[in-house]
Amino acid sequence: MSEGEEALTAVLERNCSVGRAIAILSDAWAFLVIRECLFGARRFDDFQARLKVPRQTLTERLKRLTDQGILKRAAYLDRPLRYEYRLTEMGIDLYPSMIAMLRFGDKWLDGVPRIPLRLIHKNCGCHSEPIVACSACGEELKAREVSYRDGPGAGRSAPIEFRRSRRSSDSEHYNRGRPSSVSRTLQIIGDRWTFKVSREAFLGARRFDQFEERLNIAPNILTDRLNRLVDKGIFERRLYQRLPDRFEYRLTSMGLDLYGPFVAILAWGDRWLSHGAPPMILTHKTCGQDFTPQVVCDKCRQPIHAWEMAYERNYDMTEDGEIRIREYDP
Repeated sequence: MSEGEEALTAVLERNCSVGRAIAILSDAWAFLVIRECLFGARRFDDFQARLKVPRQTLTERLKRLTDQGILKRAAYLDRPLRYEYRLTEMGIDLYPSMIAMLRFGDKWLDGVPRIPLRLIHKNCGCHSEPIVACSACGEELKAREVSYRDGPGAGRSAPIEFRRSRRSSDSEHYNRGRPSSVSRTLQIIGDRWTFKVSREAFLGARRFDQFEERLNIAPNILTDRLNRLVDKGIFERRLYQRLPDRFEYRLTSMGLDLYGPFVAILAWGDRWLSHGAPPMILTHKTCGQDFTPQVVCDKCRQPIHAWEMAYERNYDMTEDGEIRIREYDP
């Protein structure tokens, strides 16, 4: 951690269900373990074989996820004692949030219309491209069509414990094993300060001093994250004053599409991490109702669940282990 970040650790920050969830998912190894659980991994050797993860690292992440309530472990062998790990109800409920991130990654982060997995909603039998929708009216949510107000858990508290460092190699761990559009999305929003800057943009911040004031962030760190978000295509920089030149930062079409994953993760955080007191209440201006974000099948508009989804692999692996994602023809 830089000196600037160390100096800010005692500052109180906005209570945020998304931030609480990202604090779990922003650890690349923890995310990969959760992902492989969703694909059927249960035992230590399964995880290690699929992810090529060091044993000590895997042991630590399995313990952490069990302590957090995402996984539960049960003995399957007595002599010697061996455990398998299964997702709890809390862990399985992460699935819709991951699908929301997957859809964003499919659409924006490959440069061409290529997706690693095609989803099939077994309930309606269709190839599904899930959307994040309003629980009141069922319509797809758009960032500019939602307002918010403080909920019972609003306020400020000590910073969420994110990882203390984010070396470039950390984000590359997300690419281990199977190709994943969720991984590509987390490479953008999984960084502590990048996530916070993006969140404040959805809450109306536009100018450097607004981000700086709301986040109590060191200017050099803010400059770096704004530049990254511009380079990634999430923000565009617009001149609003000359002599001296001043810029504001506005969400692009790509940036606005991050809203779906953000509020899907928010809904999970509200359910499992807010202790019944969500920090924020959302209102869908289109229908005028307070709502809970839902990830639904775009064909039948029913909420999706992990056990109701199947997959078709949309990539090939060469003899030397290179993964080639096919072009996607919907």
